[in-house]
Amino acid sequence: MDWDDLRVFLAVAKSGSLTRAARDLGLSQPTVGRRIAALEKRTGARLLDRTPTGYITTAAGAAILAGLERMEGEALAVERMIIGHDAGLSGPVRVTAIEWFAARVLAPIFADFTLEHPEVTIELLTDVRLFSLTRREADIALSFNRFDQADIFQRKVADVPHALFASPDYIARRGTPDCRTGMGGHAIIQMDEQHGGQVDAEWLAGIAVDAHVALRSNSREAQARACAAGAGVAVLPRCLGEKTPGLVEIVTHSLPPTRTVWLGVHRDVRQTPRVRALVEATAEGLKTSGYLADAA
Repeated sequence: MDWDDLRVFLAVAKSGSLTRAARDLGLSQPTVGRRIAALEKRTGARLLDRTPTGYITTAAGAAILAGLERMEGEALAVERMIIGHDAGLSGPVRVTAIEWFAARVLAPIFADFTLEHPEVTIELLTDVRLFSLTRREADIALSFNRFDQADIFQRKVADVPHALFASPDYIARRGTPDCRTGMGGHAIIQMDEQHGGQVDAEWLAGIAVDAHVALRSNSREAQARACAAGAGVAVLPRCLGEKTPGLVEIVTHSLPPTRTVWLGVHRDVRQTPRVRALVEATAEGLKTSGYLADAA
């Protein structure tokens, strides 16, 4: 059987979606559908069933899933080993980070790197989720959470302080929020707790217990723009809030949260020259950036 077809089946079985599998594999959705159909025809067995919530494996599909995952793991290990012995500062390096951090913080650092190393191509991948280092979807990941995989080397590269922001128009309409009295009569914009907003929510619970939550989003950029448009008061990273036109900082009686940034890289590719060079340039760029405090 064609490994490419098996890999397509594995991607659909894991994601439950032709669209997500196509995106992860760099294929079109019709191509994914055709390869699944060809695989089922070749094996003479139906491997996936379509349901209202997505694709699920049949009994036959479930029976081969564990074996395919082992095959994929071995193939990825071989690929990482080959890349790990690659030499020279040339070729692609894939970096994954959340959208606002990639755009506001990493892009300028990477611009300087590409000027110094013109034969390296940086692929900066952004999404709500981080792309997988273990599955070779990315070479370097920057996350606000520690990595829990044993094969990922990680280091702390920055502390990102946050603050409370509002637009002058909002303050003119509703007055300056008083965090010591629970911020009654005010509207709050905050991060969706399913996407890392627990820290924001815990801090706001102590200063804005009487405020109304006007908007939740998994996008910091969306929060910043809604805040600038006067929808409410928002907890934002300083390096985002201070760079967003139309926002001013609100002084609070309690210290706003600070989030730690972790840089992760798979141990098998850690010593690849272009990967190692970009890791060091990123760490140094974050350390020397004026809007990031106490980087280590």
